Amino acid sequence: MTAASPWPDALAGTPAVAVIEQAIARHRLSHSLLLHGDDHDTLVSVALAIADRLLNAPPAPAQFAPEQHPDCFVLRPTGKMRQISADATRDLIGKVQVSPAVAPRKVAILHEVDRMNTAAANVFLKTLEEPPANTTLLLLTTRPYALLPTIRSRVLHFRFAAVATAVAADGWAAWLEDYRAWLGRLAGGVSGKGAAAEQIFTLYGLVARFSAVLDAGTEEVWKRQKEKLPADLADDEQVAIETGIANGLRARLFAEIEAATRDFSLPRLATGDEKTRRAYPAAIEKLEHNVGLLRLNLNEAAALEDFMLGSLRLWTQK
Repeated sequence: MTAASPWPDALAGTPAVAVIEQAIARHRLSHSLLLHGDDHDTLVSVALAIADRLLNAPPAPAQFAPEQHPDCFVLRPTGKMRQISADATRDLIGKVQVSPAVAPRKVAILHEVDRMNTAAANVFLKTLEEPPANTTLLLLTTRPYALLPTIRSRVLHFRFAAVATAVAADGWAAWLEDYRAWLGRLAGGVSGKGAAAEQIFTLYGLVARFSAVLDAGTEEVWKRQKEKLPADLADDEQVAIETGIANGLRARLFAEIEAATRDFSLPRLATGDEKTRRAYPAAIEKLEHNVGLLRLNLNEAAALEDFMLGSLRLWTQK
């Protein structure tokens, strides 16, 4: 059978994929898998590939893309707070308790399962303790240790590295180029009030452009993904998905800022530049700290502004 949902190219043939394919072929796949890693989109691709192989395997009388398959069920966070409620979890459990409609088995994909509130997690735990027949539960998370230990202990773990793809949002390549040029001016030395003011104006211009890139990129990704989603998706689910897209894209943008800072600094470190040796690790530490605060709902513009003001001080320090 030719799978309609292939494995991500970078993951095809890896040990984790080989183990899963072998287990599916032998009908020995665990009833519950925890798919975790740093990139949710990669985990979604893996989950769809697994679902495709389970649902469309012989003797299935009809073939469907996993997202449209009548025996594939999905649980997502809802609302701006992006929580999975106990009621939504019970609704999913009720669906997987019913016999499959088309395929020989059922699949449930639980997106960002770490977003379950305590009541939902306890409801779901009972399902893991007594899993429904002919059902595979695929739990997706970038924060596996945010799950209850009792849930983690009842599922088979697979970690998947993020599939590296450059951010293609309009204006982002130019933003990175201007950021590296700004670092170059700082490292070259800023003297005089006029020069200092110019670098501060550039800083705030970059912060404003960052927000515009993030908004435009989120809108573009949402537009593409919306076409693949079920037509009856509730409004609060749509809000949660769009918020998740923005958070995911934001994380990738900050990761590329870190990479750009590293690429700028490494050649200078190789020459023994003392300023870079002092400024680079401190700047990266500041960036990582602020990225951590983003997970606590710090605004991305505030996080970037604070990082860049810190960079201004570090790179211009005598």
